[in-house]
Amino acid sequence: MLRSLYDWTISLAARKTAEVWLAVIAFIESSFFLVPADVLFLPMALARPDRAYRLALIATLASTLGGIAGYFLGYFAYQTIAQPILEFYGKLEAFESLRACTDEDTIALLLVTSGLAHLPPIKVVTILAGVVHASFLVFVLSCILARGARFFALAWALKKYGEPIRIFIEKRLGLIAAAAAAALIGLYFILKYFSASGMGTTC
Repeated sequence: MLRSLYDWTISLAARKTAEVWLAVIAFIESSFFLVPADVLFLPMALARPDRAYRLALIATLASTLGGIAGYFLGYFAYQTIAQPILEFYGKLEAFESLRACTDEDTIALLLVTSGLAHLPPIKVVTILAGVVHASFLVFVLSCILARGARFFALAWALKKYGEPIRIFIEKRLGLIAAAAAAALIGLYFILKYFSASGMGTTC
């Protein structure tokens, strides 16, 4: 199933309506779709480097709007809609683990790491933010900054280096970004553990 979704997503890059599809994929990725928008963004930006920043803007705005949709799913319809989505993708256990030890600072951190490196998955964090009623303003700003940074950095790299950097991005950049995000999350929880008062709960 995942491979079929991946191949179908890539095939959209060749269509005349590719920009519309990029917006759609970026939107639904943030709330329930499995394949990241990067899969469509990369071949599109490589094929039309003159439009790379335009595509980055489309992906950033659509991804943020999709994140807002995920936020409202968590805020208003967790049990009826969001929970079944998480169960379907096998993310419910990870979601509940995060939910047990999440506060406002943690949400802001996870929004940044998920936006930059998909760690944890974006859909998990957007729904979680709604469930715990995180600040909507912080949520939106974090989405714009983190996702904008990712898409515009990819656009810059593809415009400057072309096909060679695409190979690097597809094979190694994701692992490097995920490792950096994991290190940032780990450091945060270590610091939180050592700074917690006797009344606090550690995760």
